[in-house]
Amino acid sequence: MSDMTTNISRALAAALLLVALSTQAAIPAALPATGKPADGADIPLAGADAAAVTVPSAANAWGGARTGAEATLSDRVVDYRIRATLDPVKHRIDGQERLGWRNRSDRPVRAVYLHLYLNAFEGQGSTYYTEQRNLGSGFRTEVAVKDGGWGHVELKSILQDGKPVAWTFVHPDGGPASDHTVVRLDLPAPVAAGATTALEIGFQDQLPRVVARTGYFGSFHLVGQWFPKIGVLELAGERGATAPRWNVHEMHLHSEFYADYGAYDVSLTVPHDYTVGATGEEVGAPQRHGDLLTHRFVQGDVHDFAWTADKRTAKPLEGIYTGPGSPPVKVRVLYPPEYAASAAPALKATIDSLKYFSDTLGPYPYKTVTVVIPPYNAEEAGGMEYPTFFTAEGYATVAPDTLASYLLDFVTIHEFGHGYFYGLIGSNEFEEPMLDEGLNEYWDLRMIRERGERMHLTSPLLRRLGFDPAMDAFEGERASASTNEPADPLGFNSWDRLSSASYGTVYSRTAMTMHDLEAHLGRAVTEAAFKEYYRRWRFRHPGTADLRETLAEVSGRRALVESYFNQQVYSTGKVDDRIDALTSIEQKPLPGTAQRNGRWVETSDKQASQLADKQRAAWKKLHPKARGGEGPFPYLTTVTLRRAGATVPQVLQVKFADGSRETVRWNDSRRWARFTWLKASKAVSAELDPQRMNLLDNNKLDDSRSLRADGSASRRWTSDAAALLQTLFSLLVTL
Repeated sequence: MSDMTTNISRALAAALLLVALSTQAAIPAALPATGKPADGADIPLAGADAAAVTVPSAANAWGGARTGAEATLSDRVVDYRIRATLDPVKHRIDGQERLGWRNRSDRPVRAVYLHLYLNAFEGQGSTYYTEQRNLGSGFRTEVAVKDGGWGHVELKSILQDGKPVAWTFVHPDGGPASDHTVVRLDLPAPVAAGATTALEIGFQDQLPRVVARTGYFGSFHLVGQWFPKIGVLELAGERGATAPRWNVHEMHLHSEFYADYGAYDVSLTVPHDYTVGATGEEVGAPQRHGDLLTHRFVQGDVHDFAWTADKRTAKPLEGIYTGPGSPPVKVRVLYPPEYAASAAPALKATIDSLKYFSDTLGPYPYKTVTVVIPPYNAEEAGGMEYPTFFTAEGYATVAPDTLASYLLDFVTIHEFGHGYFYGLIGSNEFEEPMLDEGLNEYWDLRMIRERGERMHLTSPLLRRLGFDPAMDAFEGERASASTNEPADPLGFNSWDRLSSASYGTVYSRTAMTMHDLEAHLGRAVTEAAFKEYYRRWRFRHPGTADLRETLAEVSGRRALVESYFNQQVYSTGKVDDRIDALTSIEQKPLPGTAQRNGRWVETSDKQASQLADKQRAAWKKLHPKARGGEGPFPYLTTVTLRRAGATVPQVLQVKFADGSRETVRWNDSRRWARFTWLKASKAVSAELDPQRMNLLDNNKLDDSRSLRADGSASRRWTSDAAALLQTLFSLLVTL
């Protein structure tokens, strides 16, 4: 886009609007959920039921694996050049966008589709708010929108080679006609196979009061989902497609994003006293225009762009990461004065994440990471990711080993991690949220586990008083993994869910599934497989089947990998194994008849008992220091296992009084199994899954049994609860 002043941009936008309005088509009824193309378009849309892909992508999908020898990191499909001016009082953005798009298919394209994500917040009639009413609570904090707090994006004009483009709102997922988050453009000139076209788009944003990842509060502006963004034209062999199709879904309550890689050149004009952070690198010094400054940010090989502007931002905190295979990475933390205590921990967690993800997946290829801590009352903007740019959470105090410090680290690591699974690998968050939210959650928990961090649920004061329930990362995550009655397969899309709570299991249940698979594959093998997944699929938008195939190939354990995907990803398999019974019975002499020296001799009950007593007395005389559970007679130990869910590999370990152990594997699909041992020592206890490899198991308390009652667990929690109550009562009497 040529350089022009804000006034010229606005005048041009107004003129083009008059032309465009005369050609704009009426809003049609909602599309059926069949994936058929809209009238006038010859390439179908991905259907409303699109979900986890079962067929691996072709070897040449998305141009084939990137070797590193190419001129660019990604096979760039789009080129965005945007100029935007923020009005911080009205919270509006006037924008001019030049969108370059390359037709990767083998046929001319007559219609393209744009996302207008910000229209999800224009009113209660959007797909987003309709689903919020229908799916129930559980998504973020669901801040109610007050009068004047709505947001939208308005198309002012669209031109192709100087000719107006007609547009029509469409509903690929069968959403309400009042949803305006997807628009079809009928092009004056078709885009030939392999050719590129450019669209000149004038638009205006009205930001909402901060809600679900975007908006304003006071002078703070988090600007995401803000510009007209083209959908993805997928080709045969890519994520299960058998022919070209447009992948462009409505903005759902739980969906996030999916887009082609390309280059962004964005100029942002804001008041001179505002601090700006954005995707990519700032180029040159900001240009002054009276009371305004224009900042220019450039970044290649990304698929989105977001930014922030605020006049209350404290002096940014900066650091540098250097590591093998990466350029020096400038890390910048933007934060409000009230959350100054969070800046340094967020910086450290980000630099630590750069090292961990680079070491375990692959080098970070960009030169910047910008971390934004939203101000008080703008928490809805926290916890969101964009390429090279993410928002974290803020706390007024961050003491070591507290819940606040754990959560600050967790959210920072999580949002950075998206830069790999959503950013560098380019998963489709609409249709396969497991590949982003789920895998990212799993890898974040691995990092936290290896850092040795635990989630402390009480304050340092209560810990000094003896009350310190704490959980490691995976155990804490298990609490929300819906181990009892999972409603939806992990591979379902982001909107076709029983409830918001069920969508939440995409995070936790995926993490548990991958934890359990790692436990059986081994940590080193799993990490090698994920490194290969990153190497093979970075910048290429893999599907679920591509992950499955990579894990199976690298591990060499296809049957195990496919069983987990069949049970948990493509369907819902409850895991519920338990120890049903444990007995260890002394094999004393028994009454009955037996043939001796050619004669049948009978042993009565009394005789058998007397013989047992005699043998026991003699044995004790010879073994005066013997422990309980040892004697002259062997013990027949029997353990019965029951299975009420999916088949998973299990290990049973039995401990005996003499200190010995017996271990057996239960890897078949029987609904029950019985194992016996005849040993000189009596059994003490039996434990299923002693190494806690199967965290998907619904109830871990029934995984163990002992022959003598063991109340240590109940006593521990009872004493902790009593200590807490005593502390609370002590505090009350001081008020």
